Amino acid sequence: MKKIFENKFALITLTLVIGVLFGWLIKPSPSQLETTDGHNHGLESLSKQLWTCSMHPQVKLSEPGDCPLCGMDLIPVSTSSGSSSNPMAYEMTPEAVAMAQIHTTKIAGVNASGELFLTGKIQPDEREKASVTAKYPGRIERLFVSFTGEEVKAGQRLATLYSPEMLSAQRELLEAVKSKNDFPELYQAAKEKLKFWKLTESQINAIEQSGKVTEQIDILADQSGVVVQRNVAVGDYVSTGTVLFNVVNLNKLWVLLDAYESDLQFLNLGNEINFSVAGFPGDEFKAKITFIDRLINPNTRAASVRAEITNSGQKLKPEMFVTARIRTNAKSAASGISVPRTAVLWSGKRSVIYVKIPDAEMPTFEMREVTLGPRMGDNYIIEAGLQAGEEIVTNGVFAIDAAAQLSGQFSMMNRPKTKSLEVSQEFRDQITSVADAYFLVKNNLVKDNLSESQKSLSTLDQNLGKVNMNLVKGEAHDLWMGMLSGLKDAKTKMANTKDLEEARKHFSMLSFHMLEVTETFGLNKAVVYKDFCPMAFGDQGAYWLSEQKEITNPYFGASMLNCGEVKQTYLKGQPVMNLAGNSSSAPTAHNH
Repeated sequence: MKKIFENKFALITLTLVIGVLFGWLIKPSPSQLETTDGHNHGLESLSKQLWTCSMHPQVKLSEPGDCPLCGMDLIPVSTSSGSSSNPMAYEMTPEAVAMAQIHTTKIAGVNASGELFLTGKIQPDEREKASVTAKYPGRIERLFVSFTGEEVKAGQRLATLYSPEMLSAQRELLEAVKSKNDFPELYQAAKEKLKFWKLTESQINAIEQSGKVTEQIDILADQSGVVVQRNVAVGDYVSTGTVLFNVVNLNKLWVLLDAYESDLQFLNLGNEINFSVAGFPGDEFKAKITFIDRLINPNTRAASVRAEITNSGQKLKPEMFVTARIRTNAKSAASGISVPRTAVLWSGKRSVIYVKIPDAEMPTFEMREVTLGPRMGDNYIIEAGLQAGEEIVTNGVFAIDAAAQLSGQFSMMNRPKTKSLEVSQEFRDQITSVADAYFLVKNNLVKDNLSESQKSLSTLDQNLGKVNMNLVKGEAHDLWMGMLSGLKDAKTKMANTKDLEEARKHFSMLSFHMLEVTETFGLNKAVVYKDFCPMAFGDQGAYWLSEQKEITNPYFGASMLNCGEVKQTYLKGQPVMNLAGNSSSAPTAHNH
């Protein structure tokens, strides 16, 4: 019996050994877990998965469990909100946008290109309005227009009226007709009375020829248009002067726009405006300014600007919201930018607004930190952080922020740290002059002109020498000294080379430090752009700073002038966020 037990034990042991050996043979090797690009995606996805609390999104742990603050079960953090590479952007489905009742509006003001954006409404031309009134007392016997919105023509019957006074006036006319040869003045007076009561010549002639009074007289439309108001019903008694109908001709309309005090200097009578309405996306209409109000509304601090348009086909309708664009010779004036109070998530002077990203495949909204100015009525003045012409969320902004917060993305309560430092206006003016000299260097490289580019370096050197380092203290001073050293080193190397391609390599280092200056201290320019060319230096890619939105590549010049894309936009006064893992301005690994 003992022998049998020992044999069973040996058999079990042997089975376990064979099982372990077989498992070791069939398990995938580490190389099998890696894809062709050499990354271990299985392990990587596990290591990158974070878990958060739906009530406390600031909690982010590397493994599931309970929230340390409230004890709720942790949920996995969404690793992406969509296809957008912008960590400040949140993507939503069209259905979610509709359910959240999200509405957007374009911002009025002057943008960096000198285009003035104004918003307003379409209204009927006040000169085309008419009221149909009762010219004599009586009772409404019949209505031929029974609802508002009905279109009528001039001379069309609107109603019939029974009036004892009108019967008496007709009898007077018939008596005067009998003796009109002897007393023509009486005859003429009787006719004039009926004309004064708006009877037409044909109606008067019909009474004369029939020799009988007409108990019910038709009320006719004085002009063509649309009935916008009906004030009577069948059986109503009306007195002289009672308004029966209001009619407006919609073939001519007014475009009424609100212009703030800072915008008025750019507007003149006769200016042509291009405007669009939400009801016809993609369509653009033209009109000319015919009137600028001489008074400022004390509540909105805006003046009314009026343009007139012929509404052929009556495509446009009163009360439609309008976004108008007017070409001016002005540059951006941030003080003229105003947004509705409902667009702001208020958190002090630096609050949050959501901007709709144009041309995105799905509705995508970028969280933008803005600097608020004074509140005027239901609007806030924006001192920094927005450009005129951008489209912002004016209704449903809290829904977007809450959804972004629950998905673990940046939100009003979970904002990234600011990379920008506060410096004096004088210091910012001085480094802006350095940036202007940098742009000269860049633009000459765009033209493939090495000699002119190197001449511009002397201006850059002079402007660097004018920057007063005593204007910055502490951390700002240390950072500036490091950037100054880098700028001078790149400038010197670029000035000493005789090869255009070599100069472009040193220019990439110059651009790196110039971008650092821009992001850390800011420039006193309305807007500048961080551009990127992925094909520069053997597909390693390179960045540069540009004063214009249009791509002009300094690394290729005429051979590939428009190669590249705008990676980031820097607005005057807007702090630059320090996005972890998003530092794309580092220089490429060139052998200098």
